[in-house]
Amino acid sequence: MSWDILLLPLPADVTSIDDLPADHEPPPIGSRSSVHKALRSAVGEVDLTDPTWGELLGPTWVIELGIGEHDPVESVMLHVRGGEDEVLPVIFRISRALGCRPFDCSNGELLADDAQASWNAFQSFRDRTIASGSLGEP
Repeated sequence: MSWDILLLPLPADVTSIDDLPADHEPPPIGSRSSVHKALRSAVGEVDLTDPTWGELLGPTWVIELGIGEHDPVESVMLHVRGGEDEVLPVIFRISRALGCRPFDCSNGELLADDAQASWNAFQSFRDRTIASGSLGEP
């Protein structure tokens, strides 16, 4: 189970996806090569062996980066697994490097500097789900 964060190039003054007009189409993030260059600059240890799917290993977490097959790249999906809070600055570093805003797919909100609450809520949900599954409960 992962905490899914969608990175989109959105205006800085947008505080909610609901603030966007219904016909809003964000511009692409950039070419695949420029996205790879930005990712290597932000998190040099990122594995981009598969140009459509990256991986970043931390001490207690893993981020898989769904870059997709389109060029230019329109969005990047981060699949965050593991624990510990040091993953949050990495998410924001990647977002800034790509000129994107992080959208929390679990609650439908843009992540702000107080993303700690969203991360904690996801971890609690994940832990409850795993615990109930291991006990044979629905």
